[in-house]
Amino acid sequence: MTPRFTPPRTALEAQAAALKLAFGPVVFQCVRIAWKTGLLSSLEHSEGLDVGALAARHELSEYAISVLLESCLSAQVVAFEDEKYSLTKVGYFVLHDPMSKINFDFMHDVCYPGLHMLEESLRQEKPLGLKTLGEWPTLYEGLTQFPEPAKTSWYAFDHLYSDSAFSSLLPLVFSSAPQRLMDIGANTGKWTRHCLNHAPEVHVTLVDLPRQLEIARNNLEEAGLGARAHYAPMDILDENASFPPNQDVIWMSQFLSCFSMEHIRSIFRRARAALAPDGRIHVLDTFWDRQQHEISAFCLINSSPYFTAIASGNSKMYRSQDYIRCANAEGLSLIDIRDGFGICHTLLTFEAGPAPQLPA
Repeated sequence: MTPRFTPPRTALEAQAAALKLAFGPVVFQCVRIAWKTGLLSSLEHSEGLDVGALAARHELSEYAISVLLESCLSAQVVAFEDEKYSLTKVGYFVLHDPMSKINFDFMHDVCYPGLHMLEESLRQEKPLGLKTLGEWPTLYEGLTQFPEPAKTSWYAFDHLYSDSAFSSLLPLVFSSAPQRLMDIGANTGKWTRHCLNHAPEVHVTLVDLPRQLEIARNNLEEAGLGARAHYAPMDILDENASFPPNQDVIWMSQFLSCFSMEHIRSIFRRARAALAPDGRIHVLDTFWDRQQHEISAFCLINSSPYFTAIASGNSKMYRSQDYIRCANAEGLSLIDIRDGFGICHTLLTFEAGPAPQLPA
């Protein structure tokens, strides 16, 4: 299933692709500004406008507008004919596609300045670009204190992908009628809220950093679901920190990609120890090697530098086999793998036992 990423056919096409990469950051900013200042919106509701007409509508000079829209033209976001600009299909998606808009905001507000430190972050395996947002060892300690608009953009990015899969997964996760479920990396408590609403008998233990759990607790209390929610604040990177035991289901959603392979193994080890007899571990994540569309794999792969420079310094968007090998090494067997949840998610299900030989 691994995407092929078909290369250009000729040397000229390859050179053109290389030159587009060189000027990619410029195009990104020009398209983003044309969107944010309303230039693209003005073009959407017209038969075409010249630079003078756009300058009369916006607090930008004709010079500024020409700089922005000529860059947009090079990216096929706008068309230019008879001295007038009009919006293209690409421009329509910049304006209206939630995924595109959220990714633009995330890249600009959270990632862009910090990526200047990517090379040294790779060498040191530390998120050196995080200092553009605040002074924390990793993003996760500082997330609740992020400045705006980075905080809003980060949560929108995180929730866009995870939320899209939750509803379709509930019947599968609750098919064994679990009484005790543990949500590791509970974040704001969204998955827990889905579970508590879906199954009136289930009790959920939320595991995360103390600051994150306070947000989750407030959200669940406001929803009237606090009675069946329990909290285990901890630094999950602390290998001596045990997870609450006797869990029928352990859930991790878009969580393990926040950690190095060494830490992923540690989390699987402690999760296995926390399972009740016949318990299961469900891991929901976005694996670039299991994507149906090449663009999905492209976006996921190019999210990895964010983890390096901003989030943790030593994590990334992994392939599914990376998780499976870590789980197998800690005495967990993969019993099910299913694609196609939400936007681009795969669900891995493990239980305690010897690791089977998996097909390539």
